[in-house]
Amino acid sequence: MHAQAIFGVCLLANVLISFRSSPLWAKFVGSSSNQDDTDKVDAQEKERHRALLKKYLIVYLLATLGDWLQGPYVYALYSSYGYQQHDNAILFVGGFGSSMVFGSFIGGMADWGGRKRFVVLYAILYALSCVTKHFKNFHMLMLGRLLGGVCTSLLFSVFEAWLIRAHADNKVGKSLLGASFSAAAYGNSIVAILAGLMTNKVATFKDLTPVVGSFHVGGYIGPFDLSMVVLVICGICATLLWEENYGDTSNADGETDPRADKWYAGLKNAYITTVRSRDILLCGIVSSLFEGSMYVFVFMWTPLLGNLKEDENEELPFGLIFSTFMVCCMAGSSLFSVLISKIQGEKLGVGIFAVGAVAMAIASVAPSDSIAFSAINLFEVCVGMYFPIMGTMKGAIVPEDKRAAIYNLYRIPLNCIVLFCLLTDMAPKTAFRLNACMLTVATGLQFMLMNSRLSVPRSFKKEKPDEEETIALTSTSGAEEKV
Repeated sequence: MHAQAIFGVCLLANVLISFRSSPLWAKFVGSSSNQDDTDKVDAQEKERHRALLKKYLIVYLLATLGDWLQGPYVYALYSSYGYQQHDNAILFVGGFGSSMVFGSFIGGMADWGGRKRFVVLYAILYALSCVTKHFKNFHMLMLGRLLGGVCTSLLFSVFEAWLIRAHADNKVGKSLLGASFSAAAYGNSIVAILAGLMTNKVATFKDLTPVVGSFHVGGYIGPFDLSMVVLVICGICATLLWEENYGDTSNADGETDPRADKWYAGLKNAYITTVRSRDILLCGIVSSLFEGSMYVFVFMWTPLLGNLKEDENEELPFGLIFSTFMVCCMAGSSLFSVLISKIQGEKLGVGIFAVGAVAMAIASVAPSDSIAFSAINLFEVCVGMYFPIMGTMKGAIVPEDKRAAIYNLYRIPLNCIVLFCLLTDMAPKTAFRLNACMLTVATGLQFMLMNSRLSVPRSFKKEKPDEEETIALTSTSGAEEKV
């Protein structure tokens, strides 16, 4: 595999695209043409956005760092305890099953009980999950997987819901929402690379050693201990830096009562709202198909590239491969920043799903590891663009009072896809063909959603007051505001 050459090309592309998306580009070309969205924003609003983004990224990136530190070593730790592939599969199924079951209603609880409070709960539960990794005991490890599944649901719903509501509460316009998601996606990729470097050192610092009974220290437990420290800091920062916000509901007098309903009403109301709204339903199916293909890819890229190795004695450079993936994600998030001022988010979504489908199809029929690796990196660029696109789109489509609950409903079909992949003995190339099919369907559904969203006459897209404009059902593109 020509991994170093491919990494070099991807790194150069990332540098160029990041430069193009930065304010330095305008100074370089002597033009402000790439600042279309922010030209309309006054200095005070920009300052409020910077302050909000700083608070959000400190907590969010600590949360994702805690997650990334664990990822590479979960399977390795279980294997070092002597568990076989079947046992490991059961543990992983338990984690995704937990995310599917508990995630279905925990989002509604966050909307009702306070999103900041549930971010702190995320940090506590995930830290406890790390503690269970010290025990060579299947039941303790399963408990850790169940806690981790709940935390995964929180990570992919509550943080985003808090940010969208905070934009409205801080009177930061919807034109800057895409910039917030792009910065978060870019920072997440950087954090992932740093996590990989840190865990390499920590995992080899000390050998795995039994202490008392089934309690162990050292070895692959090291990254989980480091993650536990990071998660504690994350919870403290959320407590000190974030304000509480809720999925607000209004009474007949128009007054807001964030906890007017019982906590368990959130799931029922979210389900009814989703099935009754074509746009919300389409948005959920599209996100489940794309993220489902992303998880299948995570499980299957290693055996795919391993089966395509030109030299059987060659070891795959996993560290370099992972770094290349993250560089491509960074390039994708920067490319979003460049294109969103010119192309509406719904249209960008159609493009990235179509490109992703082509990339997966190429990988499924690639005759060599280098071609497959190149196609996979193209998909990673799509991943980098997907999160700010989908985050902005969901911010406009999903109602504020049920946001976290609906986000977690979206994850139910996603977890079904992942469980299907784990429970079937699917060949790597077959899995990538399945991905290509799912992304093709997602492209068609996104095209339908685009037509639904963009065909509404502008006169019907009534602007809301500043404090609510981030949740108005309008196009998410900043370029639209120039019309």
